[in-house]
Amino acid sequence: MPAAHVSSQPVILRAESFAGIPWLVHGFSTRQNGVSKVYGGSTLNLGFTKHDTRRAVARNRAVFLQGLGAVRNQKPWPLVTLRQIHSDLIHCVSGPPDEPLVGDGLITNAPEILIAIQTADCLPVILVDTKNRAVGVFHAGWRGTIKRIVEKGMGEMRRCFGTRPRDIKAAIGPGIHGCCYEVGPEVREQFESQFDYGTELFREVKESDPVREKYPLLFLTARAPGHSELPKKIFLDLVEANRRQLIEIGVSPRKISASPLCTACLPDMLFSHRAEKGVTGRLMGAAGIRSR
Repeated sequence: MPAAHVSSQPVILRAESFAGIPWLVHGFSTRQNGVSKVYGGSTLNLGFTKHDTRRAVARNRAVFLQGLGAVRNQKPWPLVTLRQIHSDLIHCVSGPPDEPLVGDGLITNAPEILIAIQTADCLPVILVDTKNRAVGVFHAGWRGTIKRIVEKGMGEMRRCFGTRPRDIKAAIGPGIHGCCYEVGPEVREQFESQFDYGTELFREVKESDPVREKYPLLFLTARAPGHSELPKKIFLDLVEANRRQLIEIGVSPRKISASPLCTACLPDMLFSHRAEKGVTGRLMGAAGIRSR
């Protein structure tokens, strides 16, 4: 499908860690400068959501591939995506599958296909094997991170392509950050049981109550020290969780870049499931390999 006409080029973010890899095509989409109308303005929704039309999404995807440079003779490369289920299932692909794939990770060493995952707060993570010319893309929400999706992705790249951690460069794309990612105590318990550094991934903030602060005597209880405690909010640093996971498996910290952009803080630029209360589009993190 030819690229749709839009008033401006789509805004695509590139990772610093991948600079200087001439055979690599990659990018993280934003919501800006597409053809979808259902999420306000002209947005680049790349997911087949229940709110948007398939025609608009297909046109947006063509625009995105064109912007990435994933084209040959003016024809877009095949795009391989997944029906994502917050799992640790990873598929090795060499072309468009015969049946839709279910899982949360894709790896390939085949040239001129684009592998991509979709997000709207969860993290998109791209791994690039600079020696063996292979790439992987992974959908890392808190569930996928608990299941070690990027660690297992590295393992699958080793099994399929001979990838070694020392040859990996990694990029963590835009997602919800620790400033906004409030979770329940059960999530913290799972991280602390799985990772030695689990406690370091969380911060607590005591809820404020102006009435309580002005009239503390109204909230006296019989419990020592005399006042009932306000509940604490718990925030998870999902970016650091995935960065630490990569470091633990042997990827050099200097070869890992992480976007500073928080989807929940920037709903005008990025889609956020939380900030938009579930009525939102989808971003993409994508990677592919140019022909020699």
